[in-house]
Amino acid sequence: MVRVIMGVKGTGKTKQMIDLINTAVKSESGSVVCIERGTKLTYDIPHAVRLVESKDYAISNFDVMRGFISGLHAGNYDITHVFIESLTKIVGSDPENPRVEQFLDWLNEFGESNGIKFTVTISADTELASEGVRKYF
Repeated sequence: MVRVIMGVKGTGKTKQMIDLINTAVKSESGSVVCIERGTKLTYDIPHAVRLVESKDYAISNFDVMRGFISGLHAGNYDITHVFIESLTKIVGSDPENPRVEQFLDWLNEFGESNGIKFTVTISADTELASEGVRKYF
């Protein structure tokens, strides 16, 4: 399952993400991971969440992100939820790039195969989202 939270800066995406992370930690029995760009969530989420700074692992495009997520799962089969804060900023992509939709489709398939939920934020106007991205709203 993939859920996308999309909106321009200042629309409350990060606040919503923090609330969802806190809920996941309380309600899910497995591990929760959050991949972010920068360290803005460090003091806002519980220490039980594995917080990953994308720059520490040179996550710079969709292929590297795919490999990183696959590696996370290979190293910990107990992951039940992965949060990705500012996907397009992490991978250096325009939100209108067709690869965003392809990546979300891959996440959905990977999540269904492995019992992992994904929540992703994208900083852009929702009007820019393709139908393929909108299906995850």
